[in-house]
Amino acid sequence: MSLPALDFRERLATGRPQIGLCAMYPAPGVIERIGADWDWIWLDGQHGQIAGYDVMLSMVRACNLVGRPAFVRVPHHEFGAIGLALDMGAAGVIVPVVDDVEAAKRVVHAAKFPPLGGRSYGGRRPVDLWGRSYSESANAQTLLVVQIESPRAIANVEAIAAVEGVDALFLGPDDILLRRGVSMTAPRSKETLGEDMEAVARACRHAGKVACCVGMGAEMFRLCAQMGFTMIVAGGDVPFVANASAAASKEARAILEGTPVARAPGDGAASPY
Repeated sequence: MSLPALDFRERLATGRPQIGLCAMYPAPGVIERIGADWDWIWLDGQHGQIAGYDVMLSMVRACNLVGRPAFVRVPHHEFGAIGLALDMGAAGVIVPVVDDVEAAKRVVHAAKFPPLGGRSYGGRRPVDLWGRSYSESANAQTLLVVQIESPRAIANVEAIAAVEGVDALFLGPDDILLRRGVSMTAPRSKETLGEDMEAVARACRHAGKVACCVGMGAEMFRLCAQMGFTMIVAGGDVPFVANASAAASKEARAILEGTPVARAPGDGAASPY
């Protein structure tokens, strides 16, 4: 069994965008059911409800089961948290709020083995899956994704992208807009995010790094692809549940309003799920 990001890195190298699923709920079964529809899976351990080692490990294993690389967003820059996520067998880590070169170097130290970094050796799962030599290829085959989420980070984005060991830059749309004084209800669009998106995409082109962004909806997805982002989050468990629930209840209520006679039990087609 190869390290989980190996084939994914090869796909990224083609330049074709790889579409990602964001998972915030602690439900491995959701990954088992829909994970294979996507190219990579973002497990949100910062703002999501995936808390605790056992739950996150189960989520990573579900990603392995459907053959999709798992990227764990850790809650902070702490050395142990980053190493633990990688020791679960994740294909990479997403580290929030990396504002400058010093912060980028600290997270490289946590995510990469010597001589590039200082990651501690001995993760039980990597040894069990890939053998004791896994550390020899881990630096190249796992991805360190740093999030650009503030005006300060945008000002430093070229220098951050140039840090050895940083593999990808991920524009955090909500935090960058919040810190620019934009309402969280404002649309995510070229008008609100275009300049920051271009800054990140340009820095990645110059440094030969992977550009990541959230592209929910046709307009934003198209914009991300046009700008050269190659890891694009295009779906998530939260909007799927919320939107499908609202649509199904609306449809059912509309039928009830127009159809006063209740259907008999069992009078219907086979379950679609």
